[in-house]
Amino acid sequence: MTRTVPQLFDLTGKVALVTGGSRGLGLQFAHALGEAGARIMLTSRKAGDLEEAVAELQAAGIDARWIAADASKEEDLRRLGDETLQRMGDVHILVNNAGAAWGAPAEDHPVEAWDKLMNLNVRGYFILSQHLAKKSMIPNRYGRIINIASIAGLGGNPPEMQTLAYNTSKGAVINFTRALGCEWGRYGITVNAICPGFFPSKMTKGTLERLGEDELASHAPLRRLGDDEDLKGTCVLFASDAGKHITGQWLAVDGGVSVVTGG
Repeated sequence: MTRTVPQLFDLTGKVALVTGGSRGLGLQFAHALGEAGARIMLTSRKAGDLEEAVAELQAAGIDARWIAADASKEEDLRRLGDETLQRMGDVHILVNNAGAAWGAPAEDHPVEAWDKLMNLNVRGYFILSQHLAKKSMIPNRYGRIINIASIAGLGGNPPEMQTLAYNTSKGAVINFTRALGCEWGRYGITVNAICPGFFPSKMTKGTLERLGEDELASHAPLRRLGDDEDLKGTCVLFASDAGKHITGQWLAVDGGVSVVTGG
């Protein structure tokens, strides 16, 4: 019997691991998945931030817990994967959200900063995806991997932005998504990417202060920045059976900025 729309979006019985989940976009993803019925494991580096985030989720009636881990360290990622499986059972949904940015002119960009971004923004996604796929998703012939990229991965920026390493890493995430979606489809695993535009956050605070909200919003056809609701629907679509026939794709959630810039 064909399921209804609410049934297709229902995540009851599913376990979701969200990296970089203690604030900002990661916490928005956690709320979305939890509100759809999933049990949530949050991770980031700082225990205090995680305790506050989990308390917020639990106050909203969401089954949530946390593990502190550094997503730039392979040993932490493997520990995170194993401990999540031990405490929560099989992981059905992985949101690779942990990331960093760095602004500097390309000619003066520190190599160590380049390496830091590639390690966290790309290598970390691969390590955790591979670990959970081998231990849970492939044996169960089911998985939903959601990689958080950016519209910065679709092309260049105005010269004043000076985020070469960030753009490069997010471009890599988009093609990682395409290639992994092609390879793991045979196991019943979908792999998709969300490409947010400008959302106010700790990572974007400096840009917001430098350019101002009105100036940033003026580049979007919708004339606004992203808010605390704008990524929730896309996340649940990719995580649920409503999106079971979508894989290897990316979707820009940016108020139309990438359409104007030709991304």
